[in-house]
Amino acid sequence: MLLAASKVFDKFKPVIGVNTDPERSEGHLCLPVRYTHSFPEALQKLYRGEFRWQWRQRIRLYLEGTGINPVPVDLHEQQLSQEQHSRAHINERFQDQRSDVSGPHLLPVRALNEVFIGESLSSRSYNINKVANQAVEEILNIVTNDYNESLLYSPEEPKMFFSIREPIVNRVFSSSRQRGFSSKVCVRSRCWDACMVIDGGTSFEFNDGAIASILIDTEDALCTVLLEE
Repeated sequence: MLLAASKVFDKFKPVIGVNTDPERSEGHLCLPVRYTHSFPEALQKLYRGEFRWQWRQRIRLYLEGTGINPVPVDLHEQQLSQEQHSRAHINERFQDQRSDVSGPHLLPVRALNEVFIGESLSSRSYNINKVANQAVEEILNIVTNDYNESLLYSPEEPKMFFSIREPIVNRVFSSSRQRGFSSKVCVRSRCWDACMVIDGGTSFEFNDGAIASILIDTEDALCTVLLEE
Protein backbone atom coordinates (compact mmCIF):
# COMPACT_ATOMS: atom_id res chain seq x y z
CA MET A 1 0.00 0.00 0.00
CA LEU A 2 2.77 2.44 0.91
CA LEU A 3 4.70 1.67 -2.27
CA ALA A 4 1.60 2.16 -4.43
CA ALA A 5 0.65 5.38 -2.63
CA SER A 6 4.13 6.80 -3.16
CA LYS A 7 3.57 6.66 -6.93
CA VAL A 8 0.25 8.54 -6.87
CA PHE A 9 0.07 12.34 -6.84
CA ASP A 10 -3.38 12.80 -8.36
CA LYS A 11 -5.79 13.66 -5.54
CA PHE A 12 -8.70 12.07 -7.43
CA LYS A 13 -7.05 8.75 -8.32
CA PRO A 14 -8.28 6.16 -5.78
CA VAL A 15 -5.84 3.71 -4.24
CA ILE A 16 -7.21 0.50 -2.71
CA GLY A 17 -4.96 -1.78 -0.69
CA VAL A 18 -5.39 -5.53 -0.14
CA ASN A 19 -3.51 -7.24 2.67
CA THR A 20 -1.82 -10.17 0.94
CA ASP A 21 -0.10 -11.45 4.10
CA PRO A 22 -2.54 -11.05 7.03
CA GLU A 23 -0.65 -13.61 9.12
CA ARG A 24 2.34 -11.27 9.43
CA SER A 25 0.94 -7.84 8.58
CA GLU A 26 -1.71 -5.73 10.30
CA GLY A 27 -2.55 -3.97 7.05
CA HIS A 28 -4.09 -0.90 8.69
CA LEU A 29 -4.06 0.99 5.39
CA CYS A 30 -5.69 -1.86 3.47
CA LEU A 31 -9.22 -3.25 3.20
CA PRO A 32 -10.38 -5.35 6.20
CA VAL A 33 -8.64 -8.72 6.41
CA ARG A 34 -11.75 -10.71 5.54
CA TYR A 35 -11.65 -9.28 2.00
CA THR A 36 -8.22 -10.87 1.51
CA HIS A 37 -10.03 -14.20 1.16
CA SER A 38 -13.21 -12.84 -0.45
CA PHE A 39 -11.98 -10.15 -2.79
CA PRO A 40 -14.81 -10.72 -5.33
CA GLU A 41 -17.19 -9.50 -2.61
CA ALA A 42 -15.13 -6.32 -2.25
CA LEU A 43 -15.26 -5.77 -6.00
CA GLN A 44 -19.04 -6.16 -5.99
CA LYS A 45 -19.39 -3.56 -3.24
CA LEU A 46 -17.19 -1.18 -5.13
CA TYR A 47 -19.22 -1.75 -8.30
CA ARG A 48 -22.51 -1.12 -6.44
CA GLY A 49 -21.16 1.97 -4.76
CA GLU A 50 -21.41 0.48 -1.26
CA PHE A 51 -18.52 2.48 0.12
CA ARG A 52 -17.56 5.99 1.11
CA TRP A 53 -14.51 7.95 0.05
CA GLN A 54 -11.83 8.52 2.65
CA TRP A 55 -9.19 11.18 2.07
CA ARG A 56 -6.07 10.16 3.99
CA GLN A 57 -3.89 13.17 4.68
CA ARG A 58 -0.26 12.94 3.59
CA ILE A 59 2.89 14.85 4.48
CA ARG A 60 4.91 16.94 2.05
CA LEU A 61 8.55 17.85 2.70
CA TYR A 62 10.86 20.69 1.75
CA LEU A 63 14.66 20.60 2.06
CA GLU A 64 16.87 23.66 2.24
CA GLY A 65 20.26 24.69 3.60
CA THR A 66 23.88 24.08 2.72
CA GLY A 67 24.97 20.95 0.92
CA ILE A 68 21.52 19.40 0.57
CA ASN A 69 20.93 16.66 -1.96
CA PRO A 70 17.28 16.22 -3.02
CA VAL A 71 18.03 13.01 -4.95
CA PRO A 72 16.53 10.02 -3.09
CA VAL A 73 17.92 6.55 -2.48
CA ASP A 74 15.17 4.01 -3.20
CA LEU A 75 15.10 1.35 -0.48
CA HIS A 76 12.15 -0.65 -1.83
CA GLU A 77 14.29 -2.81 -4.10
CA GLN A 78 17.38 -2.89 -1.89
CA GLN A 79 18.38 -4.46 1.39
CA LEU A 80 21.17 -2.17 2.51
CA SER A 81 23.37 -2.35 5.57
CA GLN A 82 23.95 0.91 7.43
CA GLU A 83 27.34 1.31 5.74
CA GLN A 84 25.85 0.64 2.29
CA HIS A 85 23.01 3.07 3.02
CA SER A 86 25.47 5.89 3.77
CA ARG A 87 27.62 5.01 0.73
CA ALA A 88 24.54 5.13 -1.53
CA HIS A 89 23.88 8.71 -0.46
CA ILE A 90 27.50 9.66 -1.13
CA ASN A 91 27.27 8.18 -4.64
CA GLU A 92 24.06 10.09 -5.38
CA ARG A 93 25.65 13.31 -4.13
CA PHE A 94 28.52 13.07 -6.60
CA GLN A 95 26.30 12.03 -9.50
CA ASP A 96 23.76 14.81 -9.04
CA GLN A 97 24.65 18.36 -10.07
CA ARG A 98 22.06 19.99 -7.79
CA SER A 99 23.68 18.94 -4.51
CA ASP A 100 24.74 22.51 -3.70
CA VAL A 101 21.26 24.01 -4.17
CA SER A 102 20.16 25.87 -1.02
CA GLY A 103 16.43 25.36 -1.55
CA PRO A 104 13.77 25.24 -0.35
CA HIS A 105 13.30 22.21 -2.59
CA LEU A 106 10.00 20.30 -2.62
CA LEU A 107 10.82 16.59 -2.43
CA PRO A 108 9.22 14.31 -5.04
CA VAL A 109 7.44 12.10 -2.48
CA ARG A 110 4.53 12.32 -0.05
CA ALA A 111 4.55 10.47 3.28
CA LEU A 112 1.41 8.51 4.12
CA ASN A 113 2.60 6.68 7.23
CA GLU A 114 5.76 8.21 8.69
CA VAL A 115 8.85 10.36 8.27
CA PHE A 116 11.89 9.13 10.22
CA ILE A 117 14.89 11.40 10.83
CA GLY A 118 18.02 10.16 12.57
CA GLU A 119 21.62 9.08 12.41
CA SER A 120 22.32 6.08 10.21
CA LEU A 121 24.31 4.60 13.08
CA SER A 122 23.36 5.76 16.57
CA SER A 123 24.73 4.87 19.99
CA ARG A 124 21.79 4.46 22.34
CA SER A 125 21.52 5.01 26.05
CA TYR A 126 18.40 3.63 27.64
CA ASN A 127 17.89 5.54 30.88
CA ILE A 128 14.75 3.53 31.48
CA ASN A 129 17.04 0.64 32.49
CA LYS A 130 17.72 2.47 35.75
CA VAL A 131 14.23 1.43 36.85
CA ALA A 132 13.66 -2.14 38.01
CA ASN A 133 12.09 -4.39 35.39
CA GLN A 134 9.10 -5.19 37.58
CA ALA A 135 8.42 -1.49 38.19
CA VAL A 136 8.54 -0.78 34.46
CA GLU A 137 6.08 -3.58 33.76
CA GLU A 138 3.63 -2.31 36.37
CA ILE A 139 3.84 1.25 35.09
CA LEU A 140 3.35 0.17 31.50
CA ASN A 141 0.30 -1.92 32.36
CA ILE A 142 -1.33 1.12 33.93
CA VAL A 143 -0.61 3.77 31.32
CA THR A 144 -0.25 1.94 27.98
CA ASN A 145 -3.94 1.84 27.06
CA ASP A 146 -4.58 5.46 27.99
CA TYR A 147 -1.45 6.59 26.17
CA ASN A 148 -2.26 4.65 23.00
CA GLU A 149 -5.81 6.00 22.97
CA SER A 150 -4.47 9.55 23.14
CA LEU A 151 -2.51 9.02 19.91
CA LEU A 152 -5.49 7.98 17.78
CA TYR A 153 -7.08 10.44 15.38
CA SER A 154 -8.87 10.32 12.05
CA PRO A 155 -6.61 9.96 8.99
CA GLU A 156 -8.72 12.70 7.39
CA GLU A 157 -7.71 15.29 9.99
CA PRO A 158 -5.10 17.74 8.63
CA LYS A 159 -2.56 17.12 11.38
CA MET A 160 0.34 14.83 12.19
CA PHE A 161 1.82 13.34 15.34
CA PHE A 162 5.52 13.90 16.10
CA SER A 163 7.71 12.10 18.60
CA ILE A 164 11.34 12.60 19.62
CA ARG A 165 12.78 9.18 20.33
CA GLU A 166 15.55 9.05 22.96
CA PRO A 167 16.22 12.81 23.14
CA ILE A 168 19.68 13.93 24.25
CA VAL A 169 19.42 15.64 27.63
CA ASN A 170 22.54 17.08 29.28
CA ARG A 171 23.97 20.44 30.36
CA VAL A 172 24.00 21.59 26.70
CA PHE A 173 20.77 20.16 25.32
CA SER A 174 17.34 19.86 26.90
CA SER A 175 13.96 18.57 25.73
CA SER A 176 10.79 20.16 27.10
CA ARG A 177 8.34 18.66 24.60
CA GLN A 178 9.01 15.21 23.19
CA ARG A 179 5.72 14.51 21.40
CA GLY A 180 2.54 16.15 20.24
CA PHE A 181 0.33 17.11 17.30
CA SER A 182 1.10 19.73 14.68
CA SER A 183 0.32 20.78 11.11
CA LYS A 184 3.96 21.79 10.47
CA VAL A 185 7.34 20.80 11.94
CA CYS A 186 10.77 22.22 11.04
CA VAL A 187 13.95 20.27 11.82
CA ARG A 188 17.54 21.52 11.50
CA SER A 189 20.17 18.80 11.24
CA ARG A 190 23.16 18.72 13.58
CA CYS A 191 24.13 15.24 12.40
CA TRP A 192 27.18 13.89 10.55
CA ASP A 193 25.74 10.74 8.97
CA ALA A 194 21.96 11.06 9.01
CA CYS A 195 19.03 10.39 6.73
CA MET A 196 15.36 11.19 6.37
CA VAL A 197 13.37 8.08 5.40
CA ILE A 198 9.86 8.37 3.97
CA ASP A 199 7.48 5.47 4.70
CA GLY A 200 10.44 3.13 5.07
CA GLY A 201 11.11 3.16 1.33
CA THR A 202 12.73 6.42 0.21
CA SER A 203 15.78 7.92 1.89
CA PHE A 204 17.28 11.42 1.66
CA GLU A 205 20.61 12.58 3.04
CA PHE A 206 20.07 14.84 6.05
CA ASN A 207 23.38 16.05 7.47
CA ASP A 208 24.61 19.19 9.25
CA GLY A 209 23.27 22.34 7.58
CA ALA A 210 20.13 20.77 6.15
CA ILE A 211 16.70 22.03 7.18
CA ALA A 212 13.50 20.06 6.65
CA SER A 213 10.02 21.57 6.67
CA ILE A 214 7.42 18.85 7.21
CA LEU A 215 3.80 19.88 6.75
CA ILE A 216 0.27 18.88 5.86
CA ASP A 217 -1.35 20.21 2.69
CA THR A 218 -4.87 19.00 1.96
CA GLU A 219 -4.06 18.97 -1.77
CA ASP A 220 -1.81 15.96 -1.10
CA ALA A 221 -4.59 13.80 0.39
CA LEU A 222 -4.75 10.21 -0.88
CA CYS A 223 -8.12 9.01 -2.16
CA THR A 224 -9.08 5.67 -0.54
CA VAL A 225 -12.34 3.88 0.25
CA LEU A 226 -14.18 2.49 3.27
CA LEU A 227 -16.45 -0.43 2.38
CA GLU A 228 -19.87 -0.58 4.01
CA GLU A 229 -20.33 -3.54 6.33
